[in-house]
This record gives sequence, C-alpha cells and structure tokens, in this order.
Amino acid sequence: MKKVKKGTKGEAAAYLTRAEVLRKLQVSLADFRKLCILKGIYPRDPKKKRKGRDKTYYHRKDILFLSHEPLIDKLREQKVFQRKYKKALGRKQQSKAKDLVSRKPKYTLHHLVKERYPTLVDALRDLDDALSTVSVFAALPVRDDKEIPSECIRESTRLLNEFHALVARAGAMRRVFVSVKGYYLQAELLGQAVTWLLPHQFPQDTPPEVDFRVLMSFLEFYLTMLKAVNFKLCLEKGYTYPPTLVKRRAKAGVGFLAYHITMTADGKGNRQQQQQQQEEGE
Repeated sequence: MKKVKKGTKGEAAAYLTRAEVLRKLQVSLADFRKLCILKGIYPRDPKKKRKGRDKTYYHRKDILFLSHEPLIDKLREQKVFQRKYKKALGRKQQSKAKDLVSRKPKYTLHHLVKERYPTLVDALRDLDDALSTVSVFAALPVRDDKEIPSECIRESTRLLNEFHALVARAGAMRRVFVSVKGYYLQAELLGQAVTWLLPHQFPQDTPPEVDFRVLMSFLEFYLTMLKAVNFKLCLEKGYTYPPTLVKRRAKAGVGFLAYHITMTADGKGNRQQQQQQQEEGE
C-alpha cells in the first residue's frame, strides 16, 4: 500500500495558506485583499493547521472560485498602465502620457453585485454595512486627497441622498435613534428592516492610523451595490430613475430634499427604458 504524504488528503489539504494562495494566483498582497473584499471571501479557521497556527488560511474551493474571476486580469492591466504612465512622466513624454490616460483600463463591479446578491431582497438584507460606510465617506470634506478621491465622496453623497429620498417617498422610515455617534435610522423595504448610522454633521478628519486602501475597496463595492439597489427600488415602486435633482434646492444645501421623485407614465416603471438607462450609467 502506497504511503499517503502528510497534508495531501483530508481536512488539512482543503486549506491553503495566504502565501500559497499568492503564489497560485500570481497577485500582490494588496490586490489579493481587494479581490477578497470584492468577492466576499474571508479567512477560515481549520482544526488542523498544517503550516502552523500563525498562518492565515483560506478554503481551497474559495480560491478556485476566485481564480476564475476576470477582475484579476483587469488589475494586472492597471498595474501595467501605472508602470507605463510613470515611465512616460519620468521621461517628460506628455503626449504619450495623455494617450495612455485615454486608454486606461477600466472595470465594473456590477457582475459581482449580481453574483453575491441575485435578488433585491438579498441585497436589502445585507445593506446595513454598505449604507453606514457610504454615510461615513459622504460626511468627509471634499479635498485633493490621493487616499480618498473627491469623486468618491461626491458619489457617496449623491447615492446616499437618492436612497434617503426613496425611503421618504415610499414612507418606509420606521425608527430613528439619536446617539453620540450619530443618527441610527431604520426603514422597512420589501419586508426587510434596513438599519444604518448617519454621522453627525461635524467637521470630520481622517485618522493617520486607518488603512484607507482597505476601506476604499469596501466603498468601491458598496457604491456599486447601493446604485443597483436604488435603481431596483425605483423599478419596483414604479418611480423614474435617476431622481431629478432640483438645482435651486441643491444650492440651499437641503440634502435629499433636493431630489424630486416622480412616477413613470404607467405607474409601474418602464423596465426596458430604465434598464437601458442603468446600462448607460454603468
């Protein structure tokens, strides 16, 4: 009988250490963390830790699932772009740098939202953290910051105000609680209780000890998720999407009250037209 090598069968073989995963996927640690956040993959705690207790382990099936993600190639393309762009700037080749920017590789996360949340109800069940995170970023001041791009803050503010306007229009707000952290809000949408924290409107600062690269990965996914939820809610309620922004109200700084939500002509939502608008927005 052939002797079975230790760690090649059973529970021990079902898990990989983080170092093994990085070698298998051929990605950097930063990209791997981002992919795990976007795909919803988390470390596991196996009973038998074949490489020691100080290692981080992932299930082999999760890594196999992750290895087929097309986003890996997009992240590699972006790294190649960054390398070429920095090289062009270093050589003061402005025209080449401008041409590279026009051809910068882009990607969307809509397929990941559909993959993780097949239905609107599934997304609403897991919307609490997304709303609270977006609320925190929406409260930050807009400034030229490499860690937190100003367009992310503006997008957070816009989508959060859209959601608040939808909740108000549908009369879905159920509870409000004020604490030192901010306002805890709870709405009921399609039978699901959604609870989130809205920070107080005080000047916010970014602590230096916080790793915003990780938070930005969460925010990137949450913004895509919230946009999809807003669109689907409008479709479900028969509202037009996106809501109309009344500029004079926006200048007055009234937040979500600056958005005007109207019913579609048939009151049920023109699905084909709104689906086209959503795809164009993506």
